[in-house]
Amino acid sequence: MRHDSHGDGSFRADQLARCGPDCVFEAGVLVFHPENIELGTNVYVGHNAILKGYYKNTLRIGDETWIGQQAFLHGAGGLDIGARVGIAPGVRIITSFHGEAGRDIPILHSPIELAPVVIEDDCDIGVGAIVLPGVRIGTGAQIGAGAVVTQDVPPYSVAVGVPAKVTRQRPE
Repeated sequence: MRHDSHGDGSFRADQLARCGPDCVFEAGVLVFHPENIELGTNVYVGHNAILKGYYKNTLRIGDETWIGQQAFLHGAGGLDIGARVGIAPGVRIITSFHGEAGRDIPILHSPIELAPVVIEDDCDIGVGAIVLPGVRIGTGAQIGAGAVVTQDVPPYSVAVGVPAKVTRQRPE
């Protein structure tokens, strides 16, 4: 099997599908498939973060969202992050996975399946959290540090742990 490079992640803001005013990209930010990445106004992307677009689907980041250092945002299945979202350092958001392999197919060679992730407005995703494919995190939800989010999180709730469980609902 031959592997192709996805490039070195170098980019210019004008290569993005959309880049609103007052966006900040700290040193070391890597962007892949910028033509499928849309940023709103006043978005901050911290040092060494990776915005991994894909040749199809869109990675969208809403106005006034903050992305911490070394975050990895994967847009293959579609990623929609709302406005005023805080994504802490080291967060991983994944939108694809290997399907069922079977006995005669190694998991690495099984089909790639895509599933979108949606993070609604005003959420906070804690340091080192992992959000897995197909998850929706509702408006105003808070995800604890190190949590692994495997299922939807209701609006205005707090989810923590591995796998993440809702521990309380905040008033709307």
